[in-house]
Amino acid sequence: MMLALIDYGAGNLHSVANALKAAGARDVAITSDPDAIAAADRIVLPGVGAFGTCAAALRAIDGMVDAIEQRVRREGVPFLGICVGMQLMAGTGEEMGSHAGLGWIAGSVRRLEPGEVDAKVPHMGWNDVRPTAPHPLIVPGEAYFLHSYGFVGADVVAITDHAGAVTAAIARDNLAGVQFHPEKSQRYGLELLQRFLTWRP
Repeated sequence: MMLALIDYGAGNLHSVANALKAAGARDVAITSDPDAIAAADRIVLPGVGAFGTCAAALRAIDGMVDAIEQRVRREGVPFLGICVGMQLMAGTGEEMGSHAGLGWIAGSVRRLEPGEVDAKVPHMGWNDVRPTAPHPLIVPGEAYFLHSYGFVGADVVAITDHAGAVTAAIARDNLAGVQFHPEKSQRYGLELLQRFLTWRP
């Protein structure tokens, strides 16, 4: 089983790759090659930074978005988006202007607006993950978050609290995304990645 970890210059790739290997992945390809994506059995899209910058970097790789669309949307291989990688599943992101995402999940990514004045942005550190709908990848626990923007829209399967509800995970069919960082979430994150490696949507 080959797992493709997409390299578009916008993620802490080696930390994610190491976490996937610790979770049991035997063949992890860090790749910017659309042909490798076309052959992958599972695909992970990480992301760190601004939504628009990440979206532009992904689209700048010739054939990459088409390859992901084909393998994930049409052929149905399991997909996991992490942090900004999850956010890119949305229709739009509103960080420093309006930017188009992949449009896989209806919704937008907006700046966090906590309901208490002493709640800081970015939302940083350990926080609860509370499932709101049953999903084989998402269980209650604590994970590590670091973000200033959050997803608002459909197919939310878990929330966290930062002076108000904040999306922690989204999912539909063979698509899943988590706002937190599994690679920084110790046992909880490794167990999530283990479930992803055996997930049969």
